Amino acid sequence: MTPPVTPPAGTDPLTQAAPATGWASYSSGTRGGAAATQKETYLVSSPSQLLAALKAQAGKPAQIKVYGTIDMAASDNGGAFKSASDQAARSLISIPSNTTVIGVGSDARIVNGRIMIKGVDNVIVRNLTIANPCDIAPKWDPKDGSSGNWNSEYDGLNVDKSTHVWIDHNTFTDAPRTDDQFPQENGKLKQCHDGALDVKNGSDYVTVSNNVFELHEKNTLVGSSDSTTADDGHLTVTFHGNHYKQVTSRAPRVRFGKVHVYNNYYEGDRNAKLYAHHYSIGVGYKAKIVSQNNAFDIIGATECGDAIEASGSSSKTGAIVDSGSLLNGAALGLGGASCKFSNAVGWTLPYTPALLDASKVRESVLRNAGAGKLSVR
Repeated sequence: MTPPVTPPAGTDPLTQAAPATGWASYSSGTRGGAAATQKETYLVSSPSQLLAALKAQAGKPAQIKVYGTIDMAASDNGGAFKSASDQAARSLISIPSNTTVIGVGSDARIVNGRIMIKGVDNVIVRNLTIANPCDIAPKWDPKDGSSGNWNSEYDGLNVDKSTHVWIDHNTFTDAPRTDDQFPQENGKLKQCHDGALDVKNGSDYVTVSNNVFELHEKNTLVGSSDSTTADDGHLTVTFHGNHYKQVTSRAPRVRFGKVHVYNNYYEGDRNAKLYAHHYSIGVGYKAKIVSQNNAFDIIGATECGDAIEASGSSSKTGAIVDSGSLLNGAALGLGGASCKFSNAVGWTLPYTPALLDASKVRESVLRNAGAGKLSVR
């Protein structure tokens, strides 16, 4: 295995490389569009400008600076979505290789869009507020679960078959279209949201850092299906410094991946009327999770099993190890009666994380995580 690349001394958010404290620094490292010239730097404030900028370089280095709100259902992009196929086509924001997409100021937003990083290498997304898209035509599946469920398409951001990706200092949220605004049909909430951020199909060298994930149900999948066995040995992903606030589950839910989860802050309420906490980290089929110094402040949680769940069937288990994490100020207790998992993760960290003690994580994350915290000129 090749060592992680040491980032350059400069800290300009436009050219900064993914730091050597996560998987995105590994192998050739992640610099996005750092090599772009002034001619290859774009300031965009509308869907048409954004889409044109994404196509202009065809995978050559590019820096795309987002200013204000880009609404993919605005008149500039054809107006309100008219059908499921229309939404699928016009909501898509496809990022090519060697690209940095970054928000300028504190109010850069993507609305009614789905960011797709698919089949590419070396992409950075920073300093954006991403409103998780709302499927205009969710489908009822009577065979999903014991009594059926509504299923929706479209994630806020999807990393698919891609390598060297850094997702940093963004805010993902259902607001303003939170779940309490939608009706009950067939006895279930007509849920229009899918995931906030998913990583799947053999993606590698991904770091998800310093983001806020808020007001969402099923937040992040690493690995989309138990049947996608080709993912085994891939899905190398780091989550650190993130704030999970009123997130029901999947923070993240892992299949197959070598996933490092450290110094994240989880804040929720198991009895909340909206986005009640179910679990945070899901240990799915052949998951290989290393957890360190996370802080869980979950009202109503009394044991480790309230934070860490065995996701999936008893015959398709995964592994997790933890050190230093706290649940409501006390030791998490992984390995206790409610939290017995295999510890055979089978790998060790290929980089050295800058670990904070879990007692200091809350203050650090609240101060640092989310969009608007970077100074982008």
